[in-house]
Order: sequence, then C-alpha cells, then structure tokens
Amino acid sequence: MPPWEWPQGTDKMLLGILRDDQRDESDRLLAAELAGDFTVINDELADALLSIVLSGEESEDLRARAVISLGPALETAYMDEFEDPEDVPISEETFHRIQETLGELYMDTDVPKEVRRRILEGAVRAPQDWHQEAIRDAYSSDDESWRLTAVFGMRYIRGFNTQILEALENENEDIHYEAVCAVGNWEVDAAWSHIADLATTASTDKLLRLAAIEAVTSIRPHEAAEILSELTQSDDEDIVDAAYEAMAMSGWFPDEDYDDDDEDEKVFH
Repeated sequence: MPPWEWPQGTDKMLLGILRDDQRDESDRLLAAELAGDFTVINDELADALLSIVLSGEESEDLRARAVISLGPALETAYMDEFEDPEDVPISEETFHRIQETLGELYMDTDVPKEVRRRILEGAVRAPQDWHQEAIRDAYSSDDESWRLTAVFGMRYIRGFNTQILEALENENEDIHYEAVCAVGNWEVDAAWSHIADLATTASTDKLLRLAAIEAVTSIRPHEAAEILSELTQSDDEDIVDAAYEAMAMSGWFPDEDYDDDDEDEKVFH
C-alpha cells in the first residue's frame, strides 16, 4: 500500500509500536522505517525516533534505522526554512532539538560505529558547520564503510569536488553510486564523460544508470538533451521514465512535430 493510501491513524499506530520495547525487533524496525515517511512524520514520531537513537538499551540496528528516518524531515525543514510552517512536518523547535542532539551524539565516540555513521548520514540532510570536518575525517578513514558514509555526505555538503571525482573511480559499487549522485547534485563538469558513458551504456547496473541519467541533466543540460532523447527509445520502461523525468526537470522536451523515422532531425525547445 503506497503511503498516500495509508489509513487515518497510521501515525498513532507507528508511535505505539516504537514506544513498546516489548514488541518484536522486526516490528519496531519496520515501524521506524515507515515513521520517516512524509505522510506520517510529525513531532511525536520524531521525538520517539530520537529517543530510540539516544537509548543505549536499544539495538544498534534500531538506533541506526531510527536516525536515518529523521533525515527527510530534517532536509525538508532546512530547505523550507519554516517560511511556511504548514509545509514542514515537524516544528522548528523539534528541528533544532534533533540537530543539536545528533551533533552531540556524533561527537561521543562511545556510540557504536554503525549508529555514528547513520547519525552523520541523517544529520547532513540539514547542513551544519561540523559536517565538513566530520566528512573529511570519515573519508580519510581506512574503513570502507566510513568512506561510503563520507561520499554520501558529499551529496549535501559542498566543497568536496576533488574527493567526489576520486570516488567515481572507486571499485566499491556503493561508493561509486554515491559519487554519481554527488556529481549530479553539485554539477561537477569534470565528471561529464564518466557520467554520460554510464547513462548511455546498456550494461551499466540499473540503479547506477538511473542515477547517471539524472546527473547528466544537471551537469550539461543542453548536451544531455540528445542523450535523453535516445534513451526514450529504450526497451526498458524504467530507463524511458527516467529519461522523460530528467527532461522535464531540465525544461527540455522533444518537439512533438519531429518525424519519428528521422532520428537526426530531433528538435528540442
């Protein structure tokens, strides 16, 4: 059932599960995941998730899942800046409390590694001054999981173009994926050839290719138009949908008057 069809009272149901430490771990993990959805997240759910993150009595998996679920609400609040509080699912007070708490927890090295990693990944959705140094330290780690967290953070925190380009050559598929997302977000022109190649190569991993399709539009919108036009002819519906969505986001649309049989005469406006 998609989130927009969830019945009234779903937020209360999820809140009850999150607060019940006698429930099965699997139930609470699922509730923590669902609680971050924009259709249900509110101050009460955010407080419940934050309480789980703070509790050393909870499992690492549940704490990690809870903090990741806070990320979307943090990002929405940060982007909106509470110009219209009705558009933000949490209050400004709750937003600042989450930011402050996550910052303090991250600095506590006694917090389990997996929880600290996820704290950083959730916190960067609403950038703060301490994030740059945290990402720099994580990227310099010999631990590949910390490097993955760092590259994810580079999507949201500017100033890491050199590291992002380096990460594009990383053999770790997850790090490579995050680097593709990051170059698209920051419109890193030096990555154009690499991203265009991923977007146009049929053998590229599906998720990576979808990320590259989105990224080419951000990096060079005009040059991306031809690539996207060709991708709309793909036999893969996901690729076609991604191409059209990217074209819509960039404002480039294939002219409806062109001849389908003449691929060289496609016009964009």
